[in-house]
Amino acid sequence: MKRSKVLIVDAIINLGLGVLLILFPIKLVQFIGVPLAQRPFYASILGAVLVGIGVALLLEYYRPPGGMVGLGLGGAVSINLCAGVVLAAWLMSGKLKIPIRGQVFLWTIVVILVVISGIELLVHLKRQERS
Repeated sequence: MKRSKVLIVDAIINLGLGVLLILFPIKLVQFIGVPLAQRPFYASILGAVLVGIGVALLLEYYRPPGGMVGLGLGGAVSINLCAGVVLAAWLMSGKLKIPIRGQVFLWTIVVILVVISGIELLVHLKRQERS
């Protein structure tokens, strides 16, 4: 079974962002310039979801034939595009009063999500052509 390198990259991105949100280091949040939540509850819950997605991607990547199914390309694309579209909508709405560095950081996340989704879709289409 050929393993997609895209899954492992996506897993690393999700795990990294998830752990960062779970820990919610206030100094880093202030430095990056993203909206600061008074209570990190929702950020940590979102972080846990991202870690769960990352673990599911790792399960899928390392799955032996007949092993437990994790999260495949379709699920990863859906999650990444949904998150990217909602984040882009927030940024375009003008309702986020954050410094330019925060906007740059969040737009960078949007771009990463869209690019990784595009790569995942291309990998999927290439696999379909081979089948």
